[in-house]
Amino acid sequence: MDLVVTFAQAVRLGPQVVGAKAANLARLADGGLPVPDGVVVTAAALDRWDQAVRELSAAVAGLDARRGTDAETGTDAETGTDAGRGSAGFAVRSSGVAEDLAEASFAGQYETLLNVPAGEVPTAVRRVFASASAGRVAAYQRARGAASAGPAAGMAVLVQPMIDATAAGVAFTANPVTGDREQILITAVRGLGERLVAGEAVGDEWLVHGEHVTWRRVTENAITAAQAREVADLAQRVEAVFGRPQDIEWAVGDNRVLVLQARPMTALPDPADWTPTRPGWWLRNLRLGEWLPEPVTPLFADWLLPALEEATTAAMATGAEGGLRFQWVLLNGWYYTSPAPRPVAGSLPAHLLHHPRALLGMPKLVRLLFRPDLARAELARLADHWRTELLPRYRALVADGEARLAQAPTADAAELAELVDGMTAVVGEYLWSTWVLAGSAWKVEATLDRFCRRHLPDQIITAQVLVSGLPGAEPEQAGHAVYSLDWVWPTLGETDQPTNLTQARRRHEALAARRQVAEARCRDALATRPRRRRQFDRLLASAQQYAVIREQQTRALSLAWPLLRRCVLGLAEPLRRRGLLAEAADGFFCTRAELLAAGQAGDPTGAGPPSLQPAADQRRARWERQRHLAVPLQIGQPPVLARLVRRRFAGYVTIAAPPSGTGTGAEALVAGQPASPGEASGPVRVVADPSGFAAFQPGEVLVARATTPAWTPLFAIAAAVVTDGGTLAAHASLVAREYGIPAVVGTGDATSRLRTGQHVTVDGHTGLIRPATPSSQPDLDQPDLDQPEGR
Repeated sequence: MDLVVTFAQAVRLGPQVVGAKAANLARLADGGLPVPDGVVVTAAALDRWDQAVRELSAAVAGLDARRGTDAETGTDAETGTDAGRGSAGFAVRSSGVAEDLAEASFAGQYETLLNVPAGEVPTAVRRVFASASAGRVAAYQRARGAASAGPAAGMAVLVQPMIDATAAGVAFTANPVTGDREQILITAVRGLGERLVAGEAVGDEWLVHGEHVTWRRVTENAITAAQAREVADLAQRVEAVFGRPQDIEWAVGDNRVLVLQARPMTALPDPADWTPTRPGWWLRNLRLGEWLPEPVTPLFADWLLPALEEATTAAMATGAEGGLRFQWVLLNGWYYTSPAPRPVAGSLPAHLLHHPRALLGMPKLVRLLFRPDLARAELARLADHWRTELLPRYRALVADGEARLAQAPTADAAELAELVDGMTAVVGEYLWSTWVLAGSAWKVEATLDRFCRRHLPDQIITAQVLVSGLPGAEPEQAGHAVYSLDWVWPTLGETDQPTNLTQARRRHEALAARRQVAEARCRDALATRPRRRRQFDRLLASAQQYAVIREQQTRALSLAWPLLRRCVLGLAEPLRRRGLLAEAADGFFCTRAELLAAGQAGDPTGAGPPSLQPAADQRRARWERQRHLAVPLQIGQPPVLARLVRRRFAGYVTIAAPPSGTGTGAEALVAGQPASPGEASGPVRVVADPSGFAAFQPGEVLVARATTPAWTPLFAIAAAVVTDGGTLAAHASLVAREYGIPAVVGTGDATSRLRTGQHVTVDGHTGLIRPATPSSQPDLDQPDLDQPEGR
């Protein structure tokens, strides 16, 4: 019976006996790749322990004798030692049958013991075997749906000498964020790699793509570009052995790169093509995109999305913008839009030639783009129309629809479809009003901010402070608040999420007090300059007025969503009862035509329509895969006009540069756009969707793709907010400023780079997120009033 075996013997025995980790290393060593020497203690040793101890002691003595003379000896990202340290000990690690598989890695679940003296190796082996019965392993198995066959079933233990390492790290043979199989991502630290795998160090980051080697992050200068190329070459050889992307641990020892562990990459996203069907500049987080933090579902893409876009175009046609539309595309299920409107037909010059009214409206459009503070009359007209006509009409339409459903709870498919179609016309008009007013609001704030920087430099006060804590924008959490405009997601009123309104209101009161102090300081500083004082008062009043309008507008935008969801579920429920769908929610993964055709079918006992469930299941699976893609914030290059707008407001909308390798930014984990001032530290909580709301704890840093009003309860207890997408005018930015917490938006991939439990510091002034050590939690009832007021 095999109790203690060499790597050569492990190749013959296979992973069912020696475990996946040891089997993988044995296979690589057999193929001539540089792998550290070692032996494997099989589970059979537990039944014949005395004999196993004798064999193990002899094997350890042999390893010890060869230490320092075997060119194939190296160190592990977990098991290596710092350069210059003694290397008398051994590393003792698990090698389970269920470890290092494509479906589950079991990374970190079993015990690893380092620097074990030769005489204590048998005791250490028993301890690693015992770790198979640890509670964390059982919990991991339950989470993966795996059954446990006993404490050490399918378990082996790997024993290797520890030797000196100058550097160690991890290499992925495909980009784990984008799924790009042509890229190799390498992380490296000096000496021990244990700090890296334990999350105690960030490490340098290298990206190897073909012949190009790029240093993306520098914290330790652990390896050179030539060594990064060596690691990449070795990683490719490992992938070639197993025939699929690999997660590899490596180290530099004895002046060579060694393979220390190899396992299939888990949860690797499918490669995605982000080439749009039409050329241009496409943004993910503009207009509707700010309300779509996920890929859209089939029914939304087929029905509500095009209906809203058409209704918005119709609303534009009532003004000088008539004949123009905003273009949009869906790429891998994700919504993108082009910032500038284009003619419905023909070129822009031809459109202006045939629509002189549009040409006459160009000065107004230019003012709204560049100087909305000079378009006060137009903004006032639009705001009055929204408040006195559009919003009441929208509320009345929703109330009428709810009354109709109350009177006819079993409305037929045609009636429900009519309700949806009738609602979208007003929602499209409402969207257009919101885009114009909200888009102008942040530009008015930018003008106020520029005034403060120019004429009140000593006060260190920004517009972000002067428009926070305003009356009329007090925190509220309406039942119609949405996580996304995609109607697949329940509204806030359909969930049982805590409101946290008490804390939110206390924060709002503290921000109002800070704002009033800042206003008084500004006026006092301008007391001897009456013309500037009047200019300040005018800008301040305008910025505050439209900040409140923006908040009230966006809160009411989703008034129709509870009704729209009821209509869709009302269409799908009869199909569920007839067995065409497994549950009503599967209707969101059908098309409009499918729902209406099935809903209008004849006798359910006869030869009715085919089941919609197979297609719905296939679409849901595709949607779930699309949710895990790394999604670019923009595609293409901005045109001249967009660059002019960006330059105009550059002082207020600052994109933080990625870490450059110099200065304090070199240690940044993530960089983005500063959106709310202040600095706060806390543990990260990555929240993908509303299912993660309940787990969010006070004092945590909220990290999400994007946020919408349904996320507001979390802001009341968050230390800070970080989002992949968003702009200064996005929900996360606005609400973070209102609640007095730091925010960084537009990071691109914070949800992929940061992990739950990781301690970070969020700097809302610079847009950088840095590593932090656990410390006291922030006061959630008060904004950080000791921070400079906005800079």
